[in-house]
Amino acid sequence: MIKKAALLVLFLALVYQAIRPPPPKTCSTAGLPSTTPRIKLRDGRHLVYKEYGVPKKSANYNVIYVHSFGGSKFEAALITSKAIEELGVYLVSFDRPGYGKSDPHPKRSFKSLALDIEEVADQLELGDKFYVVGFAMGAHFVWGCLKYIPQRLAGAALLAPAINYWWPGFPANLTKQALDKQLPRDQWVYQVAYYAPWLMYWWNTQQWFPGFSVITGEFKLSQKDLKIAYSLDEMQLQQAYVTQQGDFESLHRDLIIGFGKPEFDPMDMKNPFPNNESFAHL
Repeated sequence: MIKKAALLVLFLALVYQAIRPPPPKTCSTAGLPSTTPRIKLRDGRHLVYKEYGVPKKSANYNVIYVHSFGGSKFEAALITSKAIEELGVYLVSFDRPGYGKSDPHPKRSFKSLALDIEEVADQLELGDKFYVVGFAMGAHFVWGCLKYIPQRLAGAALLAPAINYWWPGFPANLTKQALDKQLPRDQWVYQVAYYAPWLMYWWNTQQWFPGFSVITGEFKLSQKDLKIAYSLDEMQLQQAYVTQQGDFESLHRDLIIGFGKPEFDPMDMKNPFPNNESFAHL
């Protein structure tokens, strides 16, 4: 009986060790060059950012860019600089928590990221209202800005946003069609995110089943897109930069937040701009 109990304890310990993600390889901002722009948030975390476009004082539009899954502050370099300058745009992009050199946030959520964005705007003195633009998974998190800080938005743009396949307000037949079009391996990852988020680290590091295609490199842009993206020096920098704190606090946590139990349902949201004081583009 004692031997069986000991074996059970040993088995459970091995399982726990396998599914427990390692601590983040924290990149202390104290060691960054003094020229690296960063801000310290109210809770003590640091966010690292990069500025693009025209100077703030002469800008027609102050815009905060929210990067995609596997992206970073460098992703905003994909936006044509000529267009930004012609329109008079000041654009700031930041490493989301756990990405690049921004401190991780173990309790990261749609709300916490919206409040981080608001604090970035305040510390950089972008004014009472500012614009927010998100791409892919970054656009997914712009929903949080529309819900939690609509009074601060001059406008919002969601570019090719990801969706949560378990939003209650989405017609079930549409979500099933959308989910069925995904690679089978990715469908499994979405199911893990929703039903067993505590397995996310193990699922994407074990060798028995294929992991998320974007992480493993199975999902790729077209050759034309890759040629454009990697012709930019900053996009080449991004490759080794994104997950330097580990995959869990960046990629895996994104999957859990983005595709897990919905924090809210965008379909239930009321118009955040009832008097047409701002606008949103999808």
